[in-house]
Amino acid sequence: MNNTATIEYDSEKDQGDVRLLPGDLAIWFFIFAELLVFAVFFIIYSIQRLQHIELFNQYQATLNKESGAVNTILLITASYFVVRAVQSIKADEVEQCIKWLYASLAMGAGFLAIKSYEFYSKFSVGIDLNTNDFYFFYISLTFFHFLHVILGMIIIFAVIIFAKKGKYSAKEHTGIETAASYWHMVDLVWITLFPLVYIIR
Repeated sequence: MNNTATIEYDSEKDQGDVRLLPGDLAIWFFIFAELLVFAVFFIIYSIQRLQHIELFNQYQATLNKESGAVNTILLITASYFVVRAVQSIKADEVEQCIKWLYASLAMGAGFLAIKSYEFYSKFSVGIDLNTNDFYFFYISLTFFHFLHVILGMIIIFAVIIFAKKGKYSAKEHTGIETAASYWHMVDLVWITLFPLVYIIR
């Protein structure tokens, strides 16, 4: 009788642990929707570029590729820190998890600072959405992504607060996986956006 009960319990536990995607399922609907929006933007950008190659190449050369490269490193590093945070909470190391999350926030803040300076350098000389087609897409795409970085940081900060309150552990850490999944999406979009807008000619 006891063996049967144990088998049934283990079976239920195994079924509950089987998940196709980490984190809350709702965030994945949001992630897929966001990726679709960015994909549409990228396709339209590519079509416009093909129609105005000389203009796009000319003004693409005015972008600071070094800043874009540094920002790429910052976001990839932030994603690494988020991965370490998930690993830490799965090992029931809450304090270590929080430290990794704070480290990812620092990388995100670095990204925002550099990107803000890029925006300032363009706006201060009169460049805006109406300057030409290239700058319209450059400002629109990067600012839209900029807002996603801010949202990702807000989510991570909220997770830190919950973690400090003891809401997460090795047994329950869906919230941290959810935040990590969203952040990886933000990172993935930039990894696509950076070469497309800054590099490819």
